[in-house]
Amino acid sequence: MIEGTLLLAGGSVISVHTGETFRADVLLAGDRIRAVLAPGTAELAAPETVDVTGRLVVPGYIDAHMHVESSLVTPVEFEALTLPLGTTTVLADPHEIVNVAGREAMAWMIEQGRGLRQDIRWAVPSCVPSLHGFETAGADLDAADIAEMLGWEGVTTLGEVMDYRAVISRDARTTAIIDAAKDAGVRLDGHCPHISGADLNEYLWAGIDSDHTKNSAAVTVEKARLGMVMMLQEKCLSDELVSALLALPVLPDFCLVSDDVAPDAVLDRGHLDHLAAVALACGMPPLVVLRALTLHPARRLGLDDRGVVAPGRRADLVVLRDLTSFTPELVICRGRPVEAGAERPRVDNPFGESVHVPADLTGLATWRADLPDGDHTFRALRVNPTDTYTAPDEIVLPVRDGVVGWEGRCAVVTVLERHSGAGTGQTAPVLGFDLEPGAFATTYAHDSHNLTVIATSAVALEEAATRVVALGGGISVVRDGAHPVDLPLPVGGVMSTRPGADVAAGARAVRAAVQEWGWRHANPFMSLTTLALPVSPQVKITDRGLVRVVRRDWEPAVLDAV
Repeated sequence: MIEGTLLLAGGSVISVHTGETFRADVLLAGDRIRAVLAPGTAELAAPETVDVTGRLVVPGYIDAHMHVESSLVTPVEFEALTLPLGTTTVLADPHEIVNVAGREAMAWMIEQGRGLRQDIRWAVPSCVPSLHGFETAGADLDAADIAEMLGWEGVTTLGEVMDYRAVISRDARTTAIIDAAKDAGVRLDGHCPHISGADLNEYLWAGIDSDHTKNSAAVTVEKARLGMVMMLQEKCLSDELVSALLALPVLPDFCLVSDDVAPDAVLDRGHLDHLAAVALACGMPPLVVLRALTLHPARRLGLDDRGVVAPGRRADLVVLRDLTSFTPELVICRGRPVEAGAERPRVDNPFGESVHVPADLTGLATWRADLPDGDHTFRALRVNPTDTYTAPDEIVLPVRDGVVGWEGRCAVVTVLERHSGAGTGQTAPVLGFDLEPGAFATTYAHDSHNLTVIATSAVALEEAATRVVALGGGISVVRDGAHPVDLPLPVGGVMSTRPGADVAAGARAVRAAVQEWGWRHANPFMSLTTLALPVSPQVKITDRGLVRVVRRDWEPAVLDAV
């Protein structure tokens, strides 16, 4: 007799190693798998048995690249949202809150993750701020800071090295950070959209061997060909990309990752199980999807104790009806069934005083320029309805008495530094959507999280900004003829301590208001909140000016003055 604590009886197991499906009872002993045996092979005994007849038993899902803060909740609520959907392990890079509050925020996030059933491994943010010298963040981590943090409990990785131009040019600061990670013996995660050829070789030479950004099918294959672990998030998945991967003589060990996902999207569509559905719809075979959610990310993270249903492995399991859907019927984590709605501990907020801007924001909508009276050509950011790429464009606007006449002619984005209270900022035109009078203001704005407002109305711009400051950080949508929609995010201006379901409801209301305003994007949260991310091609705006991302250089705001 083989004894354990929980028996899953009557089902079938899928081997992620061979692709076979075979009848087997699965016996768990505490948080480990004790035995996987065909019915009748041996006597298995446990005080509790779960009948999974006609069901499939597969490993728990592993997210190899994500940011808890993008769900706008703390780790305990992130677990509540995603663990019932089968996500049993994640590698979290907390670069959102660390850009606000530095080392203390990293230590706090690690502490919040302790004691959870969901296993959260941590990456130390490598780019705080994301583009050094081009923006003002709430913290500035150098190689010495990062070297120390890489030794903290639970840390396994150097977080995505986003300033890829600094890597390629062998910038001294970035090189020192990379060397610290090599000395610590951790993995180095990448962020290098579209680079190929000699630039890609230099990036790999530095020791960074993964990428989760959106690339063309050809560049994805090129990166995979050179051994880079490709981490495909939803915006990466397309019929063309899947076909290109499946056409290769050997399919590379890629992972499916969530990266950034809003709380309402998790509740309404799912987490990694939703990503699996997208991959299936693009023509990815079910077994390939399963390996990309389990075995491959386990290998990437160096977690040899999970990612497969086998004796001795961690008892993180998902029970499925079949492989047409990866949404679980039952989730087992650390050897016990997961029950949605369990009571969760209260979370204190040590980062509640993080928004420091002038007390009176009257005049924030007045865009001043040191230009003579007349019509001038301004650089504009052109957004699109599918991803976060912002193409350079231009628009002619009048200037009178040093004030740019934008209202009624275009939308604008204003970024106001909110960490020091200096009140400095920049404004630029935004083109691409036909928007009604209104504004969207947020302190959740990748990655420095300065107060960022997109507006078509001066009155709405100042009202939305004022409302966000009054919230202590968060999001506000103001539209003519509609009630304002607010989502408080008092934890560093990027997270809430409220239950995940409540935050999801708030995010859902924001999403609806933004769509009604006219910002009709596949992922409006990412589209709006990355306008100030200066490592996301092609032109972005920070509190210090416009940045031409690929050149890693300043972009002229006024083209006829160049």
